Amino acid sequence: MKLFSRKVLKLLTPPIVPVVLNWMHYGRPFSGEYASWEEAERSSAGYGADVIIDKVKEALLQVREGRAVCERDSVLLDKNVYSWPLLAGLMWCASRSHNKLILLDFGGSLGTTFFQNRKFLNELDELLWCVVEQDKFVDCGKKYFEDDHLKFYRDIDSCVRERRPDVLVISGVLQYLEKPYERIEEMLKYDFEYILIDRTLFLEAPSPDRLTVQHVPPEYYGFKASYPAWFFNENDLLDHFTGRYDVVEEFPTIDGEIHLAGVGVVYKGFILRLKKK
Repeated sequence: MKLFSRKVLKLLTPPIVPVVLNWMHYGRPFSGEYASWEEAERSSAGYGADVIIDKVKEALLQVREGRAVCERDSVLLDKNVYSWPLLAGLMWCASRSHNKLILLDFGGSLGTTFFQNRKFLNELDELLWCVVEQDKFVDCGKKYFEDDHLKFYRDIDSCVRERRPDVLVISGVLQYLEKPYERIEEMLKYDFEYILIDRTLFLEAPSPDRLTVQHVPPEYYGFKASYPAWFFNENDLLDHFTGRYDVVEEFPTIDGEIHLAGVGVVYKGFILRLKKK
């Protein structure tokens, strides 16, 4: 009876209600408009990297060992949450490379996206998933998760020299970089054959990039984390890619839309392919 009641309540509750209730309890997920990264940092509590690494590690160990289905932002889920367009992009890239996939996952945590998609990735003839992350994530990844298919590196250059990936994945990362456009230019130097962008925040209306602070509910990390985050002008960001890459496809991501004080923001993704010379 209780299960039936919960299902009925879920059906009758508009999707926006849980979001609103969460905001009322924990505060808005994004706030402010800041003139500089330093100013946004002063309004942030930080993200406690050591605590986050430990929580993600413990969650992913359960996923790897089959005791949990999926991890997302350190939270264990009882059902896998696929980014189907990203997965389709990965399999498309593999199909164009004789059923093999050698990729660089920039800012890929401890391999979250790899574990989410391994049911399908395991069907490939060859798979090598290389995560480029901060030193503490790399140390943890090498100690607990690295194997024949999952590798960890401290920088793009060392990964490219050793593994020669032809696919670059940038999922939910660009908005948290202090100087995202500089990092994009660094990535473009390597001429990856394909670039898959996922879970990236864009302003719906054409306006300049906006710098905000994102607030994370305490159920994720055990404390109220907050840190600077960008809302991008879509055309401005894509302009950094489209001189050298064709947009094969664009897609909405699993995160949906955000409305903040009249400002519409949407999570989007893109599949890019290097232009023929």
